Amino acid sequence: MATSASLPFSAFKEALAARIVDNEGLEDFIYLAALVWDVLPRSLQNATYEKQPTASELETLSLNALPVSFGETLTSYNVLPNADDDTIDKLLREVIADFIVDRTAAPPIGRGTRSSVEECEICARGDDVVNLTYHHLIPRSTHALVRKRALHPEERLQAVAWLCRPCHSMVHRVASNEELARTWYTVEKLLEREDVQRWRTWASKQGHRKKR
Repeated sequence: MATSASLPFSAFKEALAARIVDNEGLEDFIYLAALVWDVLPRSLQNATYEKQPTASELETLSLNALPVSFGETLTSYNVLPNADDDTIDKLLREVIADFIVDRTAAPPIGRGTRSSVEECEICARGDDVVNLTYHHLIPRSTHALVRKRALHPEERLQAVAWLCRPCHSMVHRVASNEELARTWYTVEKLLEREDVQRWRTWASKQGHRKKR
């Protein structure tokens, strides 16, 4: 069984939580992470930058061993519209993909390349214990639209925020790229959202963990 002392499990737990951030009772769902974790093969549980899972392992991964209560719990809290196998499988593969990206990321860029940023700009966990990734505050996929409609000055298109992987995933969960570009294009604006505030409170209590 997974334990809170497992750093990889902690990363997986946060990947799942980032996908259900809309729910107020976030803590109520964390036990579900253990149910999924226990059916994952060791090669995925132990993934690192040096030991990355193959595409074949991910494609052939079966999640059929999960108890029925897993899907029923998610539907009862309106996380999923229904508990059919395809819907559950889609959600969990997204969670697993987030987890693999986090665990297999290359060693973080040196602090000198990002000035004085030393912690995630949302959850405030330090860069000595969580890996920071850069989030384009105005997603690159929207730059053509932004230029066409003159939504922002050209120089703002390159603005980034430094976020840990779970917070980065959460941001893309709560809003589409176009919504981020139009409305939620600064960290300050993101932190005005109740769902982001709820996530921030939860994430900041999860303890500081090193990737490996």
